[in-house]
Amino acid sequence: MKLLLTSGGVTNDSIRAALVELLGKPVEEATALAIPTAQWGHPMCGPELLRSFVTDRTPPTMTGLGWRSVGVLDLTALPTISPDRWVPWVREADILLVNGGEATYLAHWVRESGLVDLIPELTDTVWVGVSAGSMALTPRIGDLFVEWRPEEGDRTLGLVDFSLFPHVGLFPGNTLEVAEQWAADLGNPAYALDEQSAVLVDGDRVEVVSEGEWAHFA
Repeated sequence: MKLLLTSGGVTNDSIRAALVELLGKPVEEATALAIPTAQWGHPMCGPELLRSFVTDRTPPTMTGLGWRSVGVLDLTALPTISPDRWVPWVREADILLVNGGEATYLAHWVRESGLVDLIPELTDTVWVGVSAGSMALTPRIGDLFVEWRPEEGDRTLGLVDFSLFPHVGLFPGNTLEVAEQWAADLGNPAYALDEQSAVLVDGDRVEVVSEGEWAHFA
């Protein structure tokens, strides 16, 4: 799977160019599945966020980018239906658009749904995450970001070897100084990203795509 791990979505021309590169085709020729699941685990997210994610108009950063088609797939529903139904939906999609919310909750449902077992086979599929939709693929998110079942810790899927601190400059507490303190307790590398930045992962290639502010903590 190819990854475009963002803080705020496809917010500028550089991130969009990276997306098109990973897809290997124009956005207008690609089919997308939108995954809103992470929002249900965060106390600050409600149903209005789902509407905003699906309609995505002002300006479009995920589902509204001009895809050939967009479907919605909530991972919490998948254990209740046969894999024969949903696995083809995922295999046929060019891209998974994964919204933000609570990263440990999302990681739980990626495992519980069975999607985690399918990921190694999706070699040409692109995963674009926003905030928690990106953080869920990392090894840890740090106690700072755990809002769901804190007693179970901050471990996530570990599909990459670095952690992510999103929304630098967007909220008062999301500063590079706070991110540096957060990263010091993780035991693995980390990136801090503002809304104009992303980390691209394609095989062994890992690089930052940015028109804004970011930092790497080794």
